[in-house]
Amino acid sequence: MTTPGADKDVPGAAVVIREQVPVVERRLHPVTPLRRAWAPVAVIIGWAVHDPNQAQEQLTRLTTITLLIALAVIVPAAGLYGFLTWWFTHFAVTDTELRIRTGLLFRRTAHIRLERIQAVDVTQPLLARVAGVAKLKLDVVGTDKKDELAFLGEDEARALRAELLARAAGFAPETAHQVGEAPSQQLLHVPAGVLAVSLVLTGATWGSLAAALVVPPLLWLATHSVWTVLATALPLLGAAGASSVGRFVGEYDWTVGESPDGLRIDHGLLDRTHETVPPGRVQTVRIVEPLLWRRRGWVRVELDVAGSSNSVLVPVAPREIAESVVARVLPGVTVPPRSALSRPPRRAARCVPLWWRGYGLAVTDTVFVARHGLLRRSTALVPHAKVQSVRLTQGPWERLWGLAEVHVDTGANETVTARLRGADEAAELLRGQAERSRTSRRDARPDRWMA
Repeated sequence: MTTPGADKDVPGAAVVIREQVPVVERRLHPVTPLRRAWAPVAVIIGWAVHDPNQAQEQLTRLTTITLLIALAVIVPAAGLYGFLTWWFTHFAVTDTELRIRTGLLFRRTAHIRLERIQAVDVTQPLLARVAGVAKLKLDVVGTDKKDELAFLGEDEARALRAELLARAAGFAPETAHQVGEAPSQQLLHVPAGVLAVSLVLTGATWGSLAAALVVPPLLWLATHSVWTVLATALPLLGAAGASSVGRFVGEYDWTVGESPDGLRIDHGLLDRTHETVPPGRVQTVRIVEPLLWRRRGWVRVELDVAGSSNSVLVPVAPREIAESVVARVLPGVTVPPRSALSRPPRRAARCVPLWWRGYGLAVTDTVFVARHGLLRRSTALVPHAKVQSVRLTQGPWERLWGLAEVHVDTGANETVTARLRGADEAAELLRGQAERSRTSRRDARPDRWMA
């Protein structure tokens, strides 16, 4: 469209006005009020748990008529609250941002810049799977708390996820919704039998179970107090269940696939989760080898991702397969063999007897590698470009024996440490790592979604 008289000032000039595309606001799935209606009921339950004696006393005073009247008021009020919170919640995708408006009494509007989205995860709790809905969680650069859309229809959630990832990859707004979900190639699948055996061979499982079986009887013999035993036994049993059954349920059917928008992770027996490891945002990779796994050659791969809660890449797999997956998440990085990691000098045994043998260090052209642990060996790999700062520390006992430690800080607020190195070696390592990090950041590709 050309404005009249535009050519009076500059011959041949024209002012082009782009037509604004109207922003269409959408609501969540109609089953959402059922989820939010539990909020008032949860307040009452929380009060009853906080003060059970007072709650029991008040309950005994209620007659049947009074109780029915209370239920007749509370249930409709909870339903009305759920409906109103759903009615006043909208979301919209504009040319530059995802906009979420929530709040019944106090309004809140979240403006999420599309170029700052680094992961979009789809989760389906058990009841949500039955209802055919899903929850969309967004990892955004610079924020610790995830924004979410709960709940959307399963197909709508996947379509919106694909659109947001396409927009984050740089597709134009008018074509992003037509791109669809990028294809994925499976890299790894963990069989249920292998996962179960790995949990049986994990020391934490047996340690928490032993504590749950041994500590409560000892407390009973010492105190003869039922409440003391229950207060101790229930958390211990919960920890034992979380480290065994809980991990099996959460990591069941673990699948890793590669797609243009990153590595996709699908898992869960009851609650299904579809996560994305954003490319370029992985700060540290840890290869963990529990003692009882080594005969079978199994390892676990954990991640530190800036601004994301994704922490596990591979729950259990043969070392060769796990290293091939690591090569996908850290392009150009080769995991050094065990023989390439150098131990601290023998005088380190005067600071940490026996356990000093579990420490190791290697520096390649691409990564800083540090190992620690004898029973549960953990090897951390930090790409040079992800190092934020390097520090050298030396305690009085370490100074006495000419030792020092070098700490490498990453963008995920985590630290990897080369322990008990010779003082001269540590000083040289400090200078060299600072230079390697500087040159690697200069030559690194920008952290962006692959298109």
